[in-house]
This record gives sequence, C-alpha cells and structure tokens, in this order.
Amino acid sequence: MARTFTSQDAKKLMQELESLQGKLRQILDLPAKEREAIAGAAKTLQTAEALKILRTVPVEELNREKLGLRVKALRDAGFENVAQVFTASAAELAAVNGISPEGARTVKRIARDMADQTAGTVRIRLSTDDKTPSATSLIRQLSAYRKIRPYAEACSHFSATAEQEVPRLLTELEPATRSIGWLFTGSGKRQAAERAYEDLTALSRGSYGNTVRGSYNEIAAVLRGMTDEAAWADFEQNSIRLINILEEICPGLLGGADAVYGLPEDLAKEISEEECFPNGLLCELRRYQEWGVKYILHQERVLLGDEMGLGKTVQAIAAMVSLRNTGATHFLVVCPASVLTNWVREIRDKSRLAVVKIHGDGREEALETWLKNGGAAVTTYETTGHLPLPEDFRFSLLVADEAHYIKNPAARRTRNVKRLSGHADRLLFMTGTALENRVDEMVALIRMLNPEVASQVSGMEFMASAPQFRLKVAPVYYRRKREDVLAELPEMIESREWCDLEPAEEAVYEADVLEGRYPQARRVSWTAPDLTHSSKARRMLELIDEAAEDGRKIIVFSFFLETLRRITELLGDRCLPPINGSVPPARRQEILDEFEKAPAGTVLAAQIQSGGTGLNIQTASVVILCEPQFKPSTENQAVSRAYRMGQTRNVLVFRLLCDETIDERIIDLLAEKQAVFDAFADKSEAARQSLELDEKSFGGLIREEIERIKAKQEAEQGPAAKQEEKTGRSPDQKEKTGDDIP
Repeated sequence: MARTFTSQDAKKLMQELESLQGKLRQILDLPAKEREAIAGAAKTLQTAEALKILRTVPVEELNREKLGLRVKALRDAGFENVAQVFTASAAELAAVNGISPEGARTVKRIARDMADQTAGTVRIRLSTDDKTPSATSLIRQLSAYRKIRPYAEACSHFSATAEQEVPRLLTELEPATRSIGWLFTGSGKRQAAERAYEDLTALSRGSYGNTVRGSYNEIAAVLRGMTDEAAWADFEQNSIRLINILEEICPGLLGGADAVYGLPEDLAKEISEEECFPNGLLCELRRYQEWGVKYILHQERVLLGDEMGLGKTVQAIAAMVSLRNTGATHFLVVCPASVLTNWVREIRDKSRLAVVKIHGDGREEALETWLKNGGAAVTTYETTGHLPLPEDFRFSLLVADEAHYIKNPAARRTRNVKRLSGHADRLLFMTGTALENRVDEMVALIRMLNPEVASQVSGMEFMASAPQFRLKVAPVYYRRKREDVLAELPEMIESREWCDLEPAEEAVYEADVLEGRYPQARRVSWTAPDLTHSSKARRMLELIDEAAEDGRKIIVFSFFLETLRRITELLGDRCLPPINGSVPPARRQEILDEFEKAPAGTVLAAQIQSGGTGLNIQTASVVILCEPQFKPSTENQAVSRAYRMGQTRNVLVFRLLCDETIDERIIDLLAEKQAVFDAFADKSEAARQSLELDEKSFGGLIREEIERIKAKQEAEQGPAAKQEEKTGRSPDQKEKTGDDIP
C-alpha cells in the first residue's frame, strides 16, 4: 500500500504535535504556578506590613521571656527595634560585641517568631495611593493571573485529547517515520498510521492546534506586557475582580475571614449550596454580595440590613436576575420617591432586565405594560395605594427599599405593601439603618416576613445585642458591617444619586434655561422656591440622616455660593459656617477644628474651588457633590480632601443629579470624552484638558436642552398653544453673576 505522505512529513507532524503537547502542558500548569506566586507575593506584603508594626516594638521586647539575652548590647550597636533585628543576618548580630553566635541565632529565631505571629494578625489593604514594591509585586501577579486564566480555561477542554488521544495517535504514526522500516510494516499498522496522520493533521490544523497556539502566544504577550504601570491600571479598572481572586487564593488576608458573616453553621451550609445564576448581570459582585444574594434566594422572605455603602441595591438586582434565569418574569420594587429614578437607572445599568417606572400620571398604563410584559417595575410607597392587581396574579419578588418606611403596622403605606406582598412569592425588605437599637421596629418588619420568628423573639427585645437573639433572627434578618467584609471593600465607593424634579422646581429650571439664566440652570433643583420641595435637597437630607446613624460626618461641595447659603440655612445647627474663597485661612482652620470635634451627622459646606484644595478633612467620610463640574479634576481634588492618607473609614461619594436636565447632558458628554481619552489619548496635560467642558461645548448642550424643553412643552400644551420664544440671548452667552461658570 503506497502511503500519501513521506517519512519526513510524518516526522514534521510528530514534532508539531509534540510541540503543541509541551505548550499545552505549560498553559495548564501556569495557573497553579501563578496561584503559588500570588500566595508568595501576598506573604511578602504581609511580612512587610508586619515589619511596619515591629518597627514600633522596642528591641527590649525580645527578652520578654527573661532568657538572659543581652539586648542592651544590641541597642548600643544601633538595633533599636525588633524589625531591625529581624532584617539583620545572624552573622551581623553575632558581630555585635557581647552577642555570641548561639545568642545571635536565638535572637534571630525570637524575632522571626514575633514577625510570623504579627503577620498572622495583619490585614493588608491594596490602594493606588500606596504603591510599595511588595504591593506592586502582588498586583502584577494578580493581574497576570486574571488575564491568563481565560486562556488556560479554554485549553483545559483539551486535556483529555492531550493525555489520551494524541499519545495513541503518535504511537500509531511512529512506524511511518522510518523509511526502510515502513517496507516491512504490516498492512494493519500501515492503515493505522495513515489514519493517525490524517487525525493528527486535523488536530494540528483544527480547534486543538489553533486554540493551544493562540493561547500560548496570548499568554506570552500578557506576561511580556505586564509592567508595573499596566498592572496598577488593571487594578483601577478591575479592582473587585482582583480582590476576589486574592480572597479566593488567600482567604482572610484582607480581613473578613469569616466566610459566613455570622450566620449559624447549619444555615450557612445550606446557603453556601444555593445556586446563583448571574447571566445578564452587568457588574461584578463582591464575595460578600454574592453570599447576600444566595441568602435572599434561599430564605425567600428576608430583611437585608447591610451598612450604608455595602451595595444592597446591586444584591437585590442580582437576585432578580438569578430568578429571571430560572423562569421568573415579574418583579416589583417599592421605594421612597427620592430614589425612584435611581432604582430605574441602577436596574438598567447593572442588568438586562426590562424596567418600568410606575409613578405619576401614566401609572395605569405603566402598570398594564408591566402586567403584560413583565420585567422589574419600580414604584413609590405613595403609589402603592393605586396599584390594583388581579386577584390571581403572582409575581416573583417584592423589594421594599428603606423598609423602615413601613415599620408602623397601622400606616396606610404599610397596609398597601402588605396587600401587594400577598401576591409575591418572595419578599426582600432592605434598610441601612441599624435596627439593633430600634428593636420594636425590627420585630414589626420581621412579623411581616416571618410571624413565627417574630413570636420567638417577642419579649426578648431587651437582649437584642446578645448572641441568642441574633441566632433567633438570623433566618430573617441579615446585617453585615464594613469590618465584617473589609476584604471586599474598596477605600472609596462612588454613587450617582438621580432625582426626579417636582413640578415647581421643574418650572423654575425650564424658565432659567429658556430665558438664558444659564448659571441658574446649572443650579437645577437648588433654585426651587422652597428647598423642602427640592428633590436634591430631599435626597441630601436622607443621605445626611443615614450618615449620622452610621456615625459619619459629611462634606457638601458646590460651585455656587447661593447653593451653599441655602443649604446652610436649611440644615441650621447641623451645619458649620461654609468655607469659600472669602474666608481667611485662620478662620478656615477654626471651622475645621470645630468640625473635627463635632459629633457624627455634622455637615461642613464648602465651595468646591476653595474646599477642594489645601484642606485635609479626614474626619469626614461622606462627600456630597451638589452638581456636576466642568472639570473632573475639580471633583477629584475635592473628594481627595477626605479620601487621603489618615482616613480610617471607607469614603462614600454621592453625586446629586437630576434626570432629564443639563446635569444628565454634562455627565454624558464628560463620559464620552473620558472614553475617547482612554482609548486614544496620551497622558499629556493637553490631552487631559480635552476631558474638560468648555463654554462652547456647554453652549451646545444648552441649545439641545432648549430644544428638548420646547418639544416637551409643545407636546404637553398642543400645537395651538405654542409659547412665544422669550429669549433673545445666545446659548453661548451667560448671565453676569457672582457665580461665574468655571
């Protein structure tokens, strides 16, 4: 039988496949090696952090066990603390006059034991503000692992092929590599060699060969390009994912080692086995958030009480997504009017769920749309009285945000929510308020969720902080504090707080735009005749109250002096005198000193240009920005007043924005500029300036806003009632005020 290939062809093909086998082995072995490297880098960083502590421990502590060590000789030789002894070699220690070689080994061993013991208690924090060599090494390993893991996973499908099929085919092909030996090979082996040649060629040219070669080259490119700068840039973009990887490999290294976050062992085991299906969720969950989603899904009727800033909203959205992926169709969110728009945007931005706002004049049509098409409906507590549901209608999950709104069983909104909950398969109540100090409220909410548990704790309210009480309510009430989940938290959490204009403030805003009062238009919502009817002011007050409950102080920044004046008047004794450009440096310091001594819930108002530079306000951990700025750098400088070295708490940044106003247009345009900058621009100062909004661009946004408002008013009033145009001013012009546009 004449063969269709030469012995050289066979040898070349065998070499190709052996090379592929070698590359595949390297690829499949790489994740384990990278995990070891991550663990090693983490240990190095942990030791470095431990040494910082040991530098504060005097060298005399080495003799705490009264072993007769001559520590005075060490101090006389310049060894002042335990860290210096730990980093010195035994030979260096033995060279000290009065320290024998055996004494040096003993001292070194004690210092090493102290370092190990200290390292075991250290919880590291990764931050772009602290790029030490050991932290950078760890970030490089994490970034490399994150980037190469998908290629390794893609190749893992071929492990059986590589271990079984390829070796068998290579053995069958081997006789064809011998020119003379081929003549004496039996027909059966010849046929097997022919088939092996065809099969190996198909493997080399097909998915197996292409995937292995491609993955090998991509991994090599990743490792070549893994500079310190690239690694830290990856951390900035994917910090949650990298932290999750680190927690997976080194549990407890960042804190939060308690994986069950205080739940009873039996319940925790059940929840750990709960499946979560995130397909369609457009954000990365932190580990504690995924655990919270499993708790919600498994327990079905719960009160989630995570502290402010831990992401209760995203856990609720993830629960809805998971339920949707298992066949659920309808979800309902009930919330205060001040966060209605925020919920709608969060669901849209963080999931592929359809979302319907049921509120205002069109609520009947919106309700019909939701009943017919499904998705996530969002409504307010006030609107719940106008939501008649068919008697036999069922939906999958009712979410009640800020659940303390329904603490009073006799209140109308409580009764309305209870009526709606009768149609729901699952209930999720959420509140960031610490209910341990308001046990009656907690029990009232638990009674709506699980009357049996409420009965069990009735009469035990006085021992709300005792372990027995917490165990009783654990099936219903779940609260994590920041220290519980520190491993998962970035140091700064930013949030956009979208508000809906009330009719009165909307009328003022539209008049400002149409009549050319553009600085006033930028103060949208803060120009309301009465701030009690300002949507931004209402949301600000809610955030301040929540921060006060959480033991935090607050900075409120605005560009506009008039906005700060009105806020200061509204807050009264809760707010210190504002800081602006006219306040002398000495008086500024007096205000800051007063702020430092003030109780939680105290507010410092500051003009963003004045309060954004030259001040250190680490005593505050909540920052509220009243309007978007033309220069992102201005906002960043202001936030950095609180988010800086010495800050001991996570900083929460809230940007107050109004839907369908110039706020939205500014935010969108700056986001477009940022995307272009990230994709194409260099890092020069000229390129950075392209991120700023100039007056010409702002004029373009105003023109668009004028057209939107006119079209809206015409649609509302009809063609016969078109208003005359009242402004003769160009959008590029601005009114002369004390608050010039930056």
